[in-house]
Amino acid sequence: MLTSFSVLADMTRAVGGELVDTRSITPPGAEIHEYSPTPGDLRDAAAADLIFFNGLGLEAWYEQFLSHSEVEVVLLSDSVETLPVTRLPGDSPGGDVEAGTLEDDASAELPINPHAWMSPAQAMVYVENIEAALTQLAPEHAEEFSANATAYREEIQAIWDRAEEQLESLREDTDVHLVTCEGAFSYLAEDLDLGEHYLWPLNAEDEGSPQQVQAQIRYVEEHQVPTIFCESTVNDSAQRQVAETTGATLSEPLHVDSITESDGPAPSYLELLEHDLDLILEGARP
Repeated sequence: MLTSFSVLADMTRAVGGELVDTRSITPPGAEIHEYSPTPGDLRDAAAADLIFFNGLGLEAWYEQFLSHSEVEVVLLSDSVETLPVTRLPGDSPGGDVEAGTLEDDASAELPINPHAWMSPAQAMVYVENIEAALTQLAPEHAEEFSANATAYREEIQAIWDRAEEQLESLREDTDVHLVTCEGAFSYLAEDLDLGEHYLWPLNAEDEGSPQQVQAQIRYVEEHQVPTIFCESTVNDSAQRQVAETTGATLSEPLHVDSITESDGPAPSYLELLEHDLDLILEGARP
């Protein structure tokens, strides 16, 4: 079994257990969007039973990779309730278009935010799709896959429930805002009803432009956001400017596109969720 990145590989191991041998094409810590597959990746693809991709435009190398492989591909984001990118650089003088302010016609033309696995709600869909694909591949192990998937969904739900409980007490004193470098947390922000702002919506050439930095500074100052964040796979220099200007604390990195090595803070998807939520909730405390 092959997956496009390490988060999907970890999810697949959780559902497949010891019955499935799973490898990620991109190694832990790698940047997914512009990854360049190696000859070894193509050889692995030729030998795989299935390849799991995220889809939604995340893997820019998707079509190129498939042109060298005839293996069946499953898009694990299938049936996810997707969100469009809600701000695009240059749409206003400050680089801002807040969610909910776009006309239906305009929002329909916006790219889809691909980071749906960061939502506990949508992660359940990923798990269902993994279970269905593995069951179709090896129906004799359907009961094991079903039991593993059920237990895994319960663990995801427990993490979500704990975050909701902590947020309830935090909201007695203040609104909670999530301010990041890349717009990779829109699904999580929707699950938890967090205010959201970011420097750039998706990895692009104009990351951290002066307009984006100024828009971020205004948001942080207006909402008195105590802690801001950046992701582990992107350059945080622009966010450091925001922190220096506003006095907000720049937290240690959040993890999105990759789990860490075993000795890191997020060596599994569940630990990635817990790690990020712990940082976000701790950072929201005045």
